[in-house]
Amino acid sequence: MSKVSSVLPEPVDAWRMVATRREMTGSLPLSAFKRLEGSLFDTEGTVAYTLDFDTDALRTPYVEVRIETRLPLLCQRTLKRFELPVALVQRLGLLRDEAGDAGLPEGYEPLLVPADGLLSPAELVEDELILVVPVVALAPGTEAMEADWPPPAEEVAQANPFAALSSLKSTSS
Repeated sequence: MSKVSSVLPEPVDAWRMVATRREMTGSLPLSAFKRLEGSLFDTEGTVAYTLDFDTDALRTPYVEVRIETRLPLLCQRTLKRFELPVALVQRLGLLRDEAGDAGLPEGYEPLLVPADGLLSPAELVEDELILVVPVVALAPGTEAMEADWPPPAEEVAQANPFAALSSLKSTSS
């Protein structure tokens, strides 16, 4: 297997990378990911990545994305910075058109390759990082806060959209 490291070339020919079974390994600063930046508390840290282009036993072309990092996020309970550890492995089945999606083996996520075959490795890494950022970031261990300070009953009732229906049902009976 051939290696390319540290600096991600922009862009790469996905089909050539698969044919030559290329692997890219290196690291990038979090500040390199501009689309991800808005979801982070700050951009301190690095992202270690490996992109492995190959075909499987069924001749399905893929890129396996492996990422390790710690994403600095703002805890929505404590309003303090915490680091979310990320260690992911995602296999992306490379598709020439959307019809090929049905033929992907289990465990593959579809990746539609543009007609010119060019992919941005940095964007692949950034896309996967964006997908792991939680909608509501909560630092580990903050679950105990709810047990110590439960929300008032009125607040729970307002959060339940069916609470009003429940009260209507009991008055009509």
